[in-house]
Amino acid sequence: MSIPNMPEPREHSRRVHEVVDGRDRSVTSDLVTRSWTRCVTDYRLDPDKPCRPDVLADRLLEKRRERAADLIECAKLEMTTLFQQFSDRESAVVLVDTDGVILHMVAAPEFAGAMREVGFCTGAVWSESAVGTNGMGTCLVAREPVVVRQQDHFFGAYTSLTCTAVPIFDPDGELVAALDVTSRSQLMQQHSLVLLGMTAQMIENRLLDRRFRDACPIHFHSRPEFVYTLHEGKLVVAEDGSIRGANRSALFQLGFPSVDDIRGKQIDQVFQTTLPDILQRSARSSFHPIPTFCAGRSNRFFVVAQQPATLSLKSAERSGKPVSASHVGGEAARQFGDPRILSQMGVAARVIAKRIPVLLHGETGAGKEVFARALHESSPYASGALVAVNCASLPESLIESELFGYRAGAFTGAQRNGRRGKILQADHGTLFLDEIGDMPLTLQARLLRVLDERRISPLGSEDVIPVDFQLVSATHRDLPKLVAEGVFREDLYYRLAGFEVSLPALRERSDKRELIYRVLEEEAGMRMSIDPDAEALLMTYPWPGNLRQLRHVLRTAAVLTEDGRLSMAALPPALRNGPRQRNETPAAAAFSGDALAVDATEDVDGMCLNPVQASERAVLLGLLEEQRWNVSNVAKALDISRNTLYRRLHRLRILLSHGDAVSE
Repeated sequence: MSIPNMPEPREHSRRVHEVVDGRDRSVTSDLVTRSWTRCVTDYRLDPDKPCRPDVLADRLLEKRRERAADLIECAKLEMTTLFQQFSDRESAVVLVDTDGVILHMVAAPEFAGAMREVGFCTGAVWSESAVGTNGMGTCLVAREPVVVRQQDHFFGAYTSLTCTAVPIFDPDGELVAALDVTSRSQLMQQHSLVLLGMTAQMIENRLLDRRFRDACPIHFHSRPEFVYTLHEGKLVVAEDGSIRGANRSALFQLGFPSVDDIRGKQIDQVFQTTLPDILQRSARSSFHPIPTFCAGRSNRFFVVAQQPATLSLKSAERSGKPVSASHVGGEAARQFGDPRILSQMGVAARVIAKRIPVLLHGETGAGKEVFARALHESSPYASGALVAVNCASLPESLIESELFGYRAGAFTGAQRNGRRGKILQADHGTLFLDEIGDMPLTLQARLLRVLDERRISPLGSEDVIPVDFQLVSATHRDLPKLVAEGVFREDLYYRLAGFEVSLPALRERSDKRELIYRVLEEEAGMRMSIDPDAEALLMTYPWPGNLRQLRHVLRTAAVLTEDGRLSMAALPPALRNGPRQRNETPAAAAFSGDALAVDATEDVDGMCLNPVQASERAVLLGLLEEQRWNVSNVAKALDISRNTLYRRLHRLRILLSHGDAVSE
C-alpha cells in the first residue's frame, strides 16, 4: 500500500543523520531523537542500509512461548477483543517479549500476509537494536507508552506504518512484554493509546490472578461503583494476612511507589480491618462492596474479599465433584452432568465474575436459560435479580418499552404510573437476553450504547439513570453469518461475545440417561422406573425440541402412568413413530455424534443443509404429517412458541402449506 507524500529513502536517511548530528531539531519528538541517536551511536545502524528482522526457528520460538505461557494465555483474549474494537483490517495487535520477539499476533489474513514480506510475523525480532526505531522495540527501551508514526521509524522501509505500544509489567513490577498495534492506515486512531493502556491493565490483572491463585483477592476503590471494573485496586493476600501482590491502581490509590513497598505488609497496616473480617462481611453482603477506612488516615474505601481460587478447587476434589464446575452452585447447576457443559460452566463462571459478557449458543430448548441461571447464582451479583428477556417472543413494537421502560403518558395505552424496563429491573443483577439474534436492527444501536455507557433513558423521559448489571445473551442462530448479511451489528456482536459457550443438543449429551430419569422424577414427584423398550426409545429419539420437549413428553407420560413404571404406551405417537438416532433413516442417523463429522450436505430448494439440519427437517416434517399440519399442535408437542416454530420452518425451507390449507 503506497502512502501519499511518503519521503524518498535517501531523503529520509538524510533527515535521520541531520537529527542525530543536531542540525535538525524542528520536526521530531525527544523520544524519536533519543531513539535515532541510540540506533546510530549504540547499535551502529545505518539508515542507508536497512535491516530485515531475523525470524526465530520454530523450535526456538516454541521454547520462548513455553516460558511465557501464562503471559500469552492472559493476553490472547484481550488482544482479540482489542483487534475487534479497532475494526481496522489494515492493522495487527502484537505481543512481544523483552527481546522484541513477536510471541502472538492478531491480524486479518490479508494484512498478515502482506506484512510477512517485511518480516512482520510471529517469531520475528523487532527489538530497537535489530531494526531501529519502531513501536515495539522502542517501548521496551523507554519502558513507557510510545507512538512511532510513519516517518519516525529509523529505516525508510517501515515508514508506511504507524505503531503504538505500551509496556506490560508482571506482579513483581518487572517489565515482561510490550503490547503493540501496528497499522498501515494513513490516519492514526486517536484512541489507540487509551485502548492499549486499558488492555495492558487487564492483562496485568489476569497475570496477578493467575500467579496468586492460592491467595485471597481483595478488590477496592474509593467509589463503590468502580469495584469489579478496570479502575479497581486489587491486592492478593496470603492466609496469614500478608500482602503478596498489588496492581497498579492499588499502588496509586494507596500511595505506594512500587510493589516492593507494599509486599509483606499486613492487611491491617493498609486498611482498618483484618482479612477474616473482610471475608466474613463480604460473604454476608453477597460480595457487594463494603466500607472500610485506610489505616492511619480518614480515607474511605469500598472493598470486597474473596476466598482463593484454589480453595474451592481443593474442596471440590475432596467432595468428589467435577473440579471445572466446583464454584458453580445452586439448583440450576445440578441440571448438567455432561463433562463438556460442566467444563464450560466453570470457565464461564470465572469470566462473568470479571464482568465479561457471556454469549450462549445452542438449539432451542437446549438449556440456555438454565445455564444462565447457574451463572447468575454463582456470580458476585447473585443477590440481585436475574431478568430474562426473550427478544423473539416480544412484538417489535414493544421491545423498546420492555427493555428501557417508559414514563407516565409516554404513549397511548401506557400504564398510568409508567413502567420500569427490564434493564432497570436487572440493576445489580443479571440481564439475560435470550434469542438476541432476533432483536430488530433498529434497537441494536441503542442496546449497544446502554452496554457501553451503563445508563438508560426511559421512553418519553429526558432522565438518565445509571445501571449496573452483568450480561448473558443466548441465541440459536449464527450471529457471524447475520453480521455478514447486514442484519446484526458487528460491534454489538463483539460486545456480547466476551466469552462464548456452545451448549450441546440433548441428543449429543453424555448424561442423557441420567437426565431422563431426573426429569421424570421431578415431573412425577416420585422415583419411577422405565420399561426397557420405552427407555431405548427415549434414548434414541433425536429430540429436536431438546430439554423443553423432553420435559413436556415426560410430564404427560407421568400423568398417564399409574403403577410407577413408564411403559411404551405412555409415550406419544410422535415419539413411537418418529425417527431414531441410529439404524433408522439416513436423516435420523445424522443426529448421532458420529454423523457430525460427515461433510455431506443435502440440497433443498437451492440451500445446502448439513446433516444435523437435514435431520431436523426430517423430524419436523414427520411431526407435521402426524399432526395433519396443525402448527399449533406441533409447537405444543415441542413446547415452543408458534413464532419460534415458524422461524425454524422458514429456516429449513418447509413451506407452510399442505393440500389446500394450513391448520392453526
